[in-house]
Amino acid sequence: MTAIIDFLNTIFWGYVLIYGLLAVGVFFTIRLGFLQFLHFGEMVKAIRGSRESDESGISPFQALCTSLASRVGTGNLAGVAVALYLGGAGAIFWMWMVALVGMATAYSESTLAQLYKVRDGKGQYRGGPAFYISKGLKAPWAGGVFSVCLIISFGLVFNAVQANSIADAMEGAFGFSKMWVGLVIAFCAGLVIFGGLRSIARFAELIVPFMAAVYVLMALVVMVMHITEVPGVLALIVKSAFGLEEAAGGAAGSVTAAMLNGIKRGLFSNEAGMGSAPNVAATATPAPHHPSSQGLVQAMGVFIDTIVICTATAVMILLSGVLEPGSGITGTQLTQQAMESHIGVAGTYFIAIAILFFAFTSIVANYSYAENALTFLGVGNTAGLTVLRIAALGMVVWGAMQAVATVFNAADASMGLMATINLIAIMMLSGTVVKLTKDYLGQRKQGLVPKFKAADYPELKEKIKNDIWR
Repeated sequence: MTAIIDFLNTIFWGYVLIYGLLAVGVFFTIRLGFLQFLHFGEMVKAIRGSRESDESGISPFQALCTSLASRVGTGNLAGVAVALYLGGAGAIFWMWMVALVGMATAYSESTLAQLYKVRDGKGQYRGGPAFYISKGLKAPWAGGVFSVCLIISFGLVFNAVQANSIADAMEGAFGFSKMWVGLVIAFCAGLVIFGGLRSIARFAELIVPFMAAVYVLMALVVMVMHITEVPGVLALIVKSAFGLEEAAGGAAGSVTAAMLNGIKRGLFSNEAGMGSAPNVAATATPAPHHPSSQGLVQAMGVFIDTIVICTATAVMILLSGVLEPGSGITGTQLTQQAMESHIGVAGTYFIAIAILFFAFTSIVANYSYAENALTFLGVGNTAGLTVLRIAALGMVVWGAMQAVATVFNAADASMGLMATINLIAIMMLSGTVVKLTKDYLGQRKQGLVPKFKAADYPELKEKIKNDIWR
């Protein structure tokens, strides 16, 4: 099994997804007329007016916070440190680039998720890649494969990995037993996820803005402490991306290392094109009432995750001077050492607590994606949800105590298949995305509040729910 899993990961992550996700991002950036750059203000406007919900859906702001809860995880702390260690400062530039084109991909998949959403047995909006694959492409079998992969990776294994990160951080900073940390995490997560989707959305709406603001504020404090060095660090990031800095020292292969590590860690962090965030994007009541509005909100999620939060981590590490290639110090340990150099021993505790918040919110949000997939598979009843919730919490306890490398590799393969299916689907449905985008922006240009009119899309007559899009 290990040999098979390693082979699949080599194919998916060594070839298909590293280049596929980037290519799809560039494709949508061009086909949508550089939407994320020319209409960035529209994304901000979509978030500002997105606090309302109804009896069927959560608010767009809650959907954004829930998707950020999943996106903003240990990858923003440990992942950035790994990218810097393996690829140098230039890796951050390529993380920026992959996020900027990934915003177009995130917009497209979440717009489609909104368009093809349905109501479940309780009247709650449900949707995501499995639904637009099934309805838009008439391939329910592929939607089923996608759903199973999503449940395995996001619903179960990744939660074990997040719990493992929390347990390591808590043990290292405070000496807490990993088993007790796992039990406490599972208990607290259970309080949220047994309340259902609305409980998860309310939790994310409360916690995510707070944790992101505190973390970015700390980064700003560090930057102010080293204000004269900040321009040099930003210049180093750009120069290193093209080998200009390393060329003086005769280092070979640094551009390739920076590019590959930056792209890979950027994709892991912002999840654009993975097919995860659209699952919660579909559950929102869009404001304005048009599928594109939720796509714009979720595109901003990629910007916040990578351009804001990952950059905050990178700048704090680069300003610290503790990054030493070949030292073996990377990941969470490198981030903690960097913070300790800035604010003393309190830095270690700060990063441990940041990991607690970032990883815990990821556990809760990842579960919500799995719940959506279970609904597609037709077993989203009370019994099915209870089994999934118990299994997810069990994986949290197990993950806190175990080294999860092998299982994590299996989840990588599962997510690789899931993402590949999603990328093919959104490319095949790109014409619909373009039409929706032109419709939304055209109404804005006329000074109207955009509204989706199903009658303007006769080709979708049997594919979307007219009672939702009246």
